Amino acid sequence: MSLIIRDECINCDVCEPECPNGAISQGEEIYVIDPSLCTECVGHHGTPQCVEVCPVDCIEKDPQQVEDYETLYQKYLKLTRPT
Repeated sequence: MSLIIRDECINCDVCEPECPNGAISQGEEIYVIDPSLCTECVGHHGTPQCVEVCPVDCIEKDPQQVEDYETLYQKYLKLTRPT
């Protein structure tokens, strides 16, 4: 599954540059994660980097975007494939 940023986000700006897929961007009120780009850092890192750096622990798995490891890895391959 991809990740989601909860309302507790304090807009501290530390998660966005950590995302290797560019899935995190500033939303209307808080940062948001594009589920089509989020691989939970599969293929890049052992753990989601945004979760690692979030000072308020407001990033969690999105129950609306359930994806297993293989699906996340295939998404990673598609996103990193040379054009």
